[in-house]
Amino acid sequence: MVKCFDHVTVVVRDAEAAKRFFGLLGFKEDKYTVISGEVFSNYMGVPDITAEHVTLVLAGAEPRCEVQLLVYQSPAPVANPLIEDLHAIGFNHICFAVENLESELMRLRAAGFETRTEVLDFHERKLVFLRGPEGITVELAEHEVSRD
Repeated sequence: MVKCFDHVTVVVRDAEAAKRFFGLLGFKEDKYTVISGEVFSNYMGVPDITAEHVTLVLAGAEPRCEVQLLVYQSPAPVANPLIEDLHAIGFNHICFAVENLESELMRLRAAGFETRTEVLDFHERKLVFLRGPEGITVELAEHEVSRD
């Protein structure tokens, strides 16, 4: 049985830009290594893999929450022309809960990051899609406080 979410891995060309984006969401670099060789090629199903592997950790999160970045040196990364198409089969988006959506949006917009949508009220949450590194979709969600 699954215990909790562990990590998501994002292939990027610009690790610094991705670290900046996720850094604004509270992630800090925890580990850096280069993966290569037969073991990783077999595990990943990518012949002749050599890639920088950067582990970002959400500061103070329990349980631990990671975003892992892969920067391929070989083979060259393959562009996904449907990365922003939210009706394509496969990975759609990742969502992070926030305490105050409006203040998060102000910080992100001030840093030059774009939203993909207006804020939506849905299922007792305020939601918004952001344009993340390499065009991935990142959602932020502010849960309404229960009035029990």
